[in-house]
Amino acid sequence: MSLSPQPPPDAPAPPPSEASELSHRKWNWLMAVGVISVMGCLFWVTRPLVIRAHRNSEQTEAVANARQVGLALFEFETEYGKFPDETTIERVRRKADTGMYLGRSSANDFLRQLIASGITTNEKMFHAKIPGARKPDGRIAGDKALEKGEVGFSYLAGLDTAGNPSRLVLVTPVIPGTNRFDRTVFDGMAVILKMDNSVTSIRTDSSGHGLVNGRNILDPGHPVWGKSDKLRLVWPE
Repeated sequence: MSLSPQPPPDAPAPPPSEASELSHRKWNWLMAVGVISVMGCLFWVTRPLVIRAHRNSEQTEAVANARQVGLALFEFETEYGKFPDETTIERVRRKADTGMYLGRSSANDFLRQLIASGITTNEKMFHAKIPGARKPDGRIAGDKALEKGEVGFSYLAGLDTAGNPSRLVLVTPVIPGTNRFDRTVFDGMAVILKMDNSVTSIRTDSSGHGLVNGRNILDPGHPVWGKSDKLRLVWPE
């Protein structure tokens, strides 16, 4: 019986059949679809975790910055007898006349006294990631200190360390013009600095009220404020 002739060793391989090429293309297409599907599933599964981790880091930054501002406020009170408000403006100007604008209406205005008095030169500690906020640029000469968007905290004006140490001095993220917190910023949490210089995070209810002992801490009727008119909330620009 004779054998069929064999091609020489260096002969090129025969081209694949049309059916083979079609099958190969289908396989590649299925692989691509599978990879894209897996990546899409992973994205949607991990996306909430990534967002939450990002918000947690921003909340941690707000806590750290509030603590630094608290130290500066206490140093200011030691020197001027109370925390920054309208009554301390002239004393700051007499003691450290920097030509800096010292207003009377916003958190930026009052907290700017901490820089004008020379107690701090660090703008970055006034930052908290709230809607409309930006990282401070570090420029504090003239009218550049704590410009619009460079403060992320609302401020309780007119206070000193006398009285209930659980009273609040600094809070974030408050919705401007209200006593409610923005629940979208820190996953329903709020950051508060107390008179005793402790900083903590508290939960907010569905309306955005910060709860301490089950009641809205920014309500003048909360027991922490007592009978005196001590709650004057001002918001950042």
